[in-house]
Amino acid sequence: MKLLDNKMNTQADIDKCAVAVMDTVPLIMRTIRAGMRKSIKQYLSVPQFRTLTFLNRNEGASLSDVADHIGLTLPTISKMIDRLVARNLVIRKHHLDDRRRITLALSSHGQATLQSARNATQTQLAKLLTALPKNRKNEITKALQILRTVFTSAKDRNRKIVQ
Repeated sequence: MKLLDNKMNTQADIDKCAVAVMDTVPLIMRTIRAGMRKSIKQYLSVPQFRTLTFLNRNEGASLSDVADHIGLTLPTISKMIDRLVARNLVIRKHHLDDRRRITLALSSHGQATLQSARNATQTQLAKLLTALPKNRKNEITKALQILRTVFTSAKDRNRKIVQ
């Protein structure tokens, strides 16, 4: 009976943790998005910002990759990329093995723009976290490192399944 109780408690703990993640991550993301928008609102739309962020993590991505990630159609993404290229934020390159395939990357100006927005948001988050005692900040840092490991592993597993 004791083993069964432990399993039930374990499942309850897992469910409680999952609910906490589901309830908290959107609040954190809303704050991060608001900070990013505030620092770039005159300069980039949210889909443009998300595109820059995606390309920062996925240099050499195709137009289709960006469209899938952003959730817009290829013609819409193509027009947006045209505007980002015209503003010297994104660079189009021909793929090394297939000249018909175009890959995308951030220009140095695009990287600087993205970094500026990230720095402003980090400053805003730091102000929010200042009121917490040091031990709480350390707990948050450790917990987020654990979550990063869990979700990075999940992403890698999903990528293997898709391929």
